[in-house]
Amino acid sequence: MTRPALPTPLAPRAGELSVLASPAWWRAFVPARTRIDSRERLRILAGALIGVFLTGLLCHLMGGVVLDRLPWLIAPLGASAVLVFALPAGPMAQPWAVVGGNTLSALVGIAGVHGVHLLGSPEVAASLAVGTAITLMLMLRCLHPPGGATALMMVLGGIGDPMFAVYPVLVNSIILVLAGILYNNATGRPYPHMQLTPGNTAHSSASDRVFEADLDAVLRHYNQVLDVSRDDLKALLAQTQLRAYDRKLAEVRCADIMSRDLVTVEFGTPLQEAWVLLRERRIKALPVVDRTFRIAGIVTLADFMRAAELDVYEGFDGKLRQLLRTTGSVYSDKPEVVGQIMTRNVRVASMERRLVEMLPLFGSTGHHHIPIIGEGERLVGMITQSDLVAALGRAVDPVA
Repeated sequence: MTRPALPTPLAPRAGELSVLASPAWWRAFVPARTRIDSRERLRILAGALIGVFLTGLLCHLMGGVVLDRLPWLIAPLGASAVLVFALPAGPMAQPWAVVGGNTLSALVGIAGVHGVHLLGSPEVAASLAVGTAITLMLMLRCLHPPGGATALMMVLGGIGDPMFAVYPVLVNSIILVLAGILYNNATGRPYPHMQLTPGNTAHSSASDRVFEADLDAVLRHYNQVLDVSRDDLKALLAQTQLRAYDRKLAEVRCADIMSRDLVTVEFGTPLQEAWVLLRERRIKALPVVDRTFRIAGIVTLADFMRAAELDVYEGFDGKLRQLLRTTGSVYSDKPEVVGQIMTRNVRVASMERRLVEMLPLFGSTGHHHIPIIGEGERLVGMITQSDLVAALGRAVDPVA
């Protein structure tokens, strides 16, 4: 059986190349909506203003004192500021990408200026400079889009002085990164963006290993540069799954998971008959109902043990047989029917109650069985810990 190919979001499907005038194709020219609030927009704006201002001010002062013959600020720094303050978690905005990408590209562009005389064409020199800069940035893991502009600026401006790569390019980049570190961390955006430390896969769960293997396979198939790290992508997917899990769980009602095949007893049911039901059905609790099927109590294995005084194991069999044996006497000191040993204070829930509201009952209060009542407060079902676990498993399963 052939495994179907994974869809690539940016690649046209078969037959779509001939339908370039379709509405979907034209909509691709419109950028997707940025899903950030006005507070984050203001944070980005303020960060870019502060970062570029501080970089320009400090480099202007430095240039006036040391190297007044060179420009004190480069234009590609504006694009770097967008990445540092708007995308501080992106791989292309990290300190090494900014400093290494800009400085390396400047050196490549400066070499391209000297190559114009050999190539005889500024256009060829410019294109080779940009292409070489991109190649080296990919190799050295410092891909930074403004770096391409830096290399191009060197060639078009005829800047052949290697000192330009140090000042203003390197100094500009370092000051901008320092401003980004201070501002982003002060506003709740960790920068540099820390990646997860590779853990020991031997101690990770099987589902985690499968999830990571699937993620790596999808990324290999996608085979495109993403301005989001693998760790961040993994975290986003995990949070999305958790949110879907919470949503699915919030929609589940008691009526959706309760056991409807009920085994019940009445107040006057003999203890031996109730014990046989528990053993044959392999259950741990029996709802006690009246003639209108309203809940009157519940009898569990714990009730039998308490009534038989089985807190001490010695004489277990004898004590249990004595409890279950019918005396046939009108007057008896020992319990004879279910109503005499049942728990009367029973926690119940309605059919429409949400399952998430039931979790504390099973978790903190120690309940193992919750009778479910419907119209007229009549017993309609029972939820056990097994039902709860099964429901949680279905909520986790994305196919369920």
